[in-house]
Amino acid sequence: MLYQTMSPAKWLFAAALLPLTLAAQTTQTLLATPSTLAWGYYSARAKPVLSVHSGDTVIMQTVSTCGPPQRMIDGGVPAAQVPAWLGALYERVPQNERGPGGHILTGPVAIIEAQPGDVLEVRILKVQLDTDFACNGFGAGRGFLPNDFPYGRTKYIPLDRKKMTADFAPGITIPLHPFFGSMGIAPPESAGKWNSAPPWMHGGNMDNKELTEGAVVFYPVHAAGALFEAGDGHAGQGNGEVDITALETFLTGTFQFIVHKGEAARERLLWPRAETPAAYIAMGFDEDLKTATEMAVRNMITFLSEQNPDFPHLSRDDAYALISTACDVDITQLVDTKMGVHVMCAKALFTGPRIQPSARP
Repeated sequence: MLYQTMSPAKWLFAAALLPLTLAAQTTQTLLATPSTLAWGYYSARAKPVLSVHSGDTVIMQTVSTCGPPQRMIDGGVPAAQVPAWLGALYERVPQNERGPGGHILTGPVAIIEAQPGDVLEVRILKVQLDTDFACNGFGAGRGFLPNDFPYGRTKYIPLDRKKMTADFAPGITIPLHPFFGSMGIAPPESAGKWNSAPPWMHGGNMDNKELTEGAVVFYPVHAAGALFEAGDGHAGQGNGEVDITALETFLTGTFQFIVHKGEAARERLLWPRAETPAAYIAMGFDEDLKTATEMAVRNMITFLSEQNPDFPHLSRDDAYALISTACDVDITQLVDTKMGVHVMCAKALFTGPRIQPSARP
């Protein structure tokens, strides 16, 4: 039975989901090549490089933001550690096909059943580190403290993929939690070719370190096929990402796509939200940090009072109070034009009986 194979948190919109997930599921691999990239943008007009069905899984190879091979080698990275396929991307993708942003994103992947008004569920099944190094850099006029650091610097950091640690400096070891800084779908068509840097209602460059292996992201669909892209791999990051980069590296991700159909789905979701095995996550993005915080808190109030698929809904008053007394309001990042804030509400807080699948709409 379908419900026996789904975790309780994934019963969202179960009645609409059932016909789609009963179809045969397939797994495809999408390598990062000059013909499978969206360099610096999300767009409703982008041509899909791969089309799949709801329920299918795609293994996606992605590119770091560390730059072309020679830059890394000049910085001290052993040439054998630089992916052999990377140079072709810089050589064969014309300058007029790059931008307006700088992220090299793999995709877009079209999910055939997805249409505007639906919700796309993206399950992050696996995140694989592909190299033994990461880079971190900042540039003049960028980052959260541009006047304090009016110059550029790049630091290359060895990774130990067996221990899952980074040797940041003598006596400083960072535990790794690899995730994709940028995972998103097409924005509304009126947005045109959306710069890959600022996150928005399409998700994109959310830079949320919680969205690692085992997490799930829900997106409101704005374009036919949804047009999913991923990239900006991070081996780890601190909340805030204050110097403008994290432990930037090369990742391969395994994603499963589920389409939830119809107006009922759209009414329940206007901005991306996410879940981990341990927490519900609501997000807000805006140029103003206060506004982004207000958005994230309001989105969590809406989730707790109207959307939670696992437990009876709270009143708006109780949702507001629960966030204040037991949930965490965290700064996601401060450096991507639109700042990010996310609210984490632990699933362990909910100790009452779950909603039964038969009781769901």
